[in-house]
Amino acid sequence: MQRHLRIRSCGAAYGETTVAIKIAVVGLGKMGLSHLAIVNALDHFDVIAMCDTSSIVGGVLSKYTKIPFEEDFDKLIALPGLQAVIIATPTTTHDWMSRKAIERGLHVFCEKPLTLSSAVSEELAAAADAKGLVTQVGYHNRFIGTFGEIKKLIEAGAIGKVTHVQAEAYGPVVLKPAKPTWRGKAGGGGGCLYDYAAHPLNLLNWYFGDTAAASGALLKSGFSAEVDDEVYASLGFADGVTGQLSVNWSDPSVRKMTTRITIWGTGGRIYADRQEIQVFLTGTAPIPETYRTGWTTKYITELTPPVSYYLRGEEYSAQMEAFGDAIAAGKGAAENSFASAALTDASIEMIRASAQDGGGIGSFGVTEAAPRKAGLVGRILGR
Repeated sequence: MQRHLRIRSCGAAYGETTVAIKIAVVGLGKMGLSHLAIVNALDHFDVIAMCDTSSIVGGVLSKYTKIPFEEDFDKLIALPGLQAVIIATPTTTHDWMSRKAIERGLHVFCEKPLTLSSAVSEELAAAADAKGLVTQVGYHNRFIGTFGEIKKLIEAGAIGKVTHVQAEAYGPVVLKPAKPTWRGKAGGGGGCLYDYAAHPLNLLNWYFGDTAAASGALLKSGFSAEVDDEVYASLGFADGVTGQLSVNWSDPSVRKMTTRITIWGTGGRIYADRQEIQVFLTGTAPIPETYRTGWTTKYITELTPPVSYYLRGEEYSAQMEAFGDAIAAGKGAAENSFASAALTDASIEMIRASAQDGGGIGSFGVTEAAPRKAGLVGRILGR
């Protein structure tokens, strides 16, 4: 049965109905199932099909959800009326799947990292931009209220000139040797850098733009046989901003992934994680409304707009609502487009190259950093 949505943020008057966007979900693993549940509950979308290499999984889901299952990706994207796809498959498939979907004129939401080559990611971004298609990548931290508040404070100049940033992420993902899935295989987008460090890196690119330099990088493997379990690097950004990246997905001291951002400036300091943001202002820079000289603490509950459906966290639904709103509005995604994701892919390449040059990459294979097309992402992002 066709559903309808009410979208006020795209210029439609309150109460005005717009036909729901026909969408398909590709990949029925952990993230694919999460995205499927969310878009199937949102009025923005009408899920008309799902796709996976496992006919058993697809058949069972189709039986109970009544959503048609198609095992062949080419047949899926050729379905009549299809407008958008969600790609939640292993990273090595993102390139050709996104490319084919864009060629069919489909809007694309793809899980992170976008591809294993920033040059390829830039090509995909340019192809989608040329067709006026909406693209998004699953960097959901951009939709977490505390991390979004950092962005607002930096743009408001609240801590003066930013001098240094520290980005951290820790989690208990790999705590013992085990037969690896694709996330634990070299050359396939596996490892802490691609799968974990990409999140805080993407926040740094959101706040400060392109990564200008990476040095002293260390990629350490402990439990994993082929890929890195720990990532450490010194980074440089425009205007003299320096940074430290510290990521470890083999940390038993945390219950689940914990991301933290700390930023120092000439007029104060910002610290934020998933739960709260603590801001210290000296008063030597403009003080935003609701803040004061000295310490101000705000919690996620006061910084998070409500979503129409909750699963795992508001940010997962918020990014899908933003995807639907952007499609309905007829313009590109505001936050996490393919073009912005290409900056993070380039940051990953720089860290790998630094680790390789310094001998700090461990005993596994190295993916060669692909050359970038200078200026392309900047033109797409309007820089």
